Amino acid sequence: MLNWIDYRKELVGRIGEIAKLSPDTVKGYQAMSSAGQKTDLLGAKTRELISLAVAVTTHCDGCITVHTAEALKHGATREEIAEALGVAVAMNAGAAMVYSARTMDAVAAYLADSKPAA
Repeated sequence: MLNWIDYRKELVGRIGEIAKLSPDTVKGYQAMSSAGQKTDLLGAKTRELISLAVAVTTHCDGCITVHTAEALKHGATREEIAEALGVAVAMNAGAAMVYSARTMDAVAAYLADSKPAA
């Protein structure tokens, strides 16, 4: 599907370019994005699982790659990610099913990348 790890690196680089050209746009996004961390009522893992479900329903590949990596970093399992994607599918039917497949591809890529070389 995609090389999710390389895509994430390229995406971050392009967003860095946007930050140089329109710093207030990126600062505003970062303020909204970090708002939930201040109260931390849901916890990072749950916020990332919600983010993945929303990423699927909005068809955002960039969101999928970023939030897949973050969900795994915060301890989400493949099963928990699949359950969150199930919520997206229930809410968004077929389109969410396609993007759920893309997200699971990203999960596999990140898990394979994190394994030590033999």
